[in-house]
Amino acid sequence: MRMETIAKLCCPFDKEELDLTILSQDLSGNVLEGILHCKTCKRIYPIIKGIPIMSPDEYREKKYEQPMLDAFAERGKLLVRSK
Repeated sequence: MRMETIAKLCCPFDKEELDLTILSQDLSGNVLEGILHCKTCKRIYPIIKGIPIMSPDEYREKKYEQPMLDAFAERGKLLVRSK
């Protein structure tokens, strides 16, 4: 995902800005893996293979997201849990 695109995103719930933690990028600087985090509502949105996962809470599959978040935490990059 391009940085210009990420800069245009906001939290779908409260429309606040999102902080970005980059975990991996390609040679062009596009984000391949990362976490978007809303400071206001504390929701986190993973970026997987360049695609942000920003589904409404009722459609999110926590059991599928948590292993990925745990793997990021093991790499020392992330110390939060999904909501």
